[in-house]
Amino acid sequence: MSTLTVKEQQRRKIATQCGFIAALDQSGGSTPTALHAYGIDDGAWSTEEEMFDLVHRMRTRIVTSPCFNGDRVFGAILFEGTMDRQIEGQPAADYLWGRKRVVPFLKVDKGLAEERDGVRLMKPIPQLDGLLERANTKGIFGTKMRSVIVQADPVGIAAIVDQQLDLAVRILDAGLMPIVEPEVDIHCPEKASAETLLRAALLAALERLPAERQLIFKLTLPEQDGLYADLVTHPQVLKVVALSGGYVRSEGNLRLRRNPGVVASFSRALVEGLAARQSDADFDATLDASIQAIFEASMT
Repeated sequence: MSTLTVKEQQRRKIATQCGFIAALDQSGGSTPTALHAYGIDDGAWSTEEEMFDLVHRMRTRIVTSPCFNGDRVFGAILFEGTMDRQIEGQPAADYLWGRKRVVPFLKVDKGLAEERDGVRLMKPIPQLDGLLERANTKGIFGTKMRSVIVQADPVGIAAIVDQQLDLAVRILDAGLMPIVEPEVDIHCPEKASAETLLRAALLAALERLPAERQLIFKLTLPEQDGLYADLVTHPQVLKVVALSGGYVRSEGNLRLRRNPGVVASFSRALVEGLAARQSDADFDATLDASIQAIFEASMT
């Protein structure tokens, strides 16, 4: 009888299991905001390393909570610094899969370039090949990379999709599963038009992808309900997940329920209500309620 490899098990879990992906990948630019929301002020750290120590403690508290496991959370996106650290004496990715049965992903982009043609492309990733090789050795299943659409500009949106898909092919060549995240800013003045342009560009890009290859799309919850239904059922799309994008959890969940087949990949909405000062019992209860609400919204 054949035995599935770890990556085959992980791919099957993502394809078939109900649940969602936890986005725990705040990097240098977004970490202070995440810590402030968690109740830790700037004065609590004096160096970047101390700041990352604090956010690692927050992430560790989340993933070691009894309510955080692969029954409802089938994946987690990590910051590079988290991948290189340990959780309860184990490398982070090994802990997530071995102890929690949560599939580990890695954020690989290096932030956003200045706006041009209504979008913010990703900055160059000069050491990408080395990072992908290291991710493979550390038990990472896939990657995530974010760019942002701020205007309904067809030139800029085409450029974003081209950049994302070019990098996705390199990631697939390295044996990893790419999460392609062309976020539409929720404050975009023509958000619905931008999303319609993006959908068309993504469908066209899939036609250029070899038939045997799949990827994951991470998209902003759209103004038009069911806009991404063709992507959800597309044979080259393993999953369509949604970012919270600045929506509070209740609004994100409401929009998620109106888009069947799309599941959550929430960050701020997931940790909403968590605080460093909470007792373990209160922290776990708050996180459990958040996970359950997002899980239920992802089951439509």
